[in-house]
Amino acid sequence: MIYITPAIKISENEIKLRFIRAGGPGGQNVNKVSTAVQLRFDVKNSPALPDQIRYRLTRLAGRRITENGILIIEARQFRKQERNRQDAIDRLIKLIQKASEKPKARIKTRPGRASKERLLAAKKQRSRLKRTRRLVPISED
Repeated sequence: MIYITPAIKISENEIKLRFIRAGGPGGQNVNKVSTAVQLRFDVKNSPALPDQIRYRLTRLAGRRITENGILIIEARQFRKQERNRQDAIDRLIKLIQKASEKPKARIKTRPGRASKERLLAAKKQRSRLKRTRRLVPISED
């Protein structure tokens, strides 16, 4: 069991780990050892997630989630397979924890009198500046 919050626990059976070769520098070690980890978690069909958290998680995941609702996290930061595995799981936990936080409701506010006056003063100043840039008509006397 992976404990995310006191109310949310994910079974390790729901997470699929695949070890792949990591690109980048590293010489022969990179070419022969599969240290990078690809974690797959089925968000759409997970019984551990309530609907609201599932919705917020799909919004937070962005491009990391497929059309079928599978979240894919790749970890290739470390040279050790076990550290990459733990990094991928930690990133999944943080993402679900962030999704479980309820967004703060926005309270509509209206601009105050002082801010309205500042806005009008700035507009008048800009108007004066533009007026001085105009061509002065030549009057024929």
